[in-house]
Amino acid sequence: MRKFLIIAFMIMLIFLTHNDVLGKSKAEFIESGEVVWNVHTDEKIIALTFDDGPHPMYTPLILDVLKKHDAKATFFVIGKHAERYPEILQREMAEGHEIGNHSYDHRPLRGISKDEFMNQLHLTEMAIENATGVRPIFFRSMGGYYDDLTVDYAAQEGYRTIMWSWHQDSRDWKRPGVNTIVNNVAPGSTPGDIVLFHDAGGNRSETVKALDRILTELRAEGFEFVTISEMLVYSDYEGIPPELVGL
Repeated sequence: MRKFLIIAFMIMLIFLTHNDVLGKSKAEFIESGEVVWNVHTDEKIIALTFDDGPHPMYTPLILDVLKKHDAKATFFVIGKHAERYPEILQREMAEGHEIGNHSYDHRPLRGISKDEFMNQLHLTEMAIENATGVRPIFFRSMGGYYDDLTVDYAAQEGYRTIMWSWHQDSRDWKRPGVNTIVNNVAPGSTPGDIVLFHDAGGNRSETVKALDRILTELRAEGFEFVTISEMLVYSDYEGIPPELVGL
């Protein structure tokens, strides 16, 4: 009997601490609004996001394509690149785009100490502010990693963590070919999507070409392209979508 009670107690303890050990679920982050993957809206708007820049060649080419299509985007920049190419950040701001924080040197953040995390955040923030005079308010980590601590650390500094829609990863970093990048994005686009691209971290010539085609196709379908801040204004999100309950 004593053995049974001990086992029962251990099972109960595991059950009660399960959420604390694993942290919040994706659904809980969505419900709280601490992390954003997309917004729920009937407006035909999409937020294009670009990670890892700025790059001296590819970012200006991407900006040219965005300007051609009168499209706005959000650039999640790496601090050390922002320090090196401040004029590109200045152009991004001048042309109506938004700039987010993507850490200072693109290191993995899993298990990072609070001091190290804050250093990554603050150095990048300083680089962005020095270049543009504007303090960023959105954060995205390398590879889109997040957990309770990184989300909380970012929030303490006034940042909201931004991810991307699960079906809207262009996977352009793999350089799979222009057609594949287009097909990874355009056919499944829906209102409120956040799309992930990269403007640095390798040869992004395929991204530049694919972006032109994607914007042409989606514009023909009536979509507008907005910054993350603009998209959040349009959001009519009021709860957890049914498909995410239980995650």
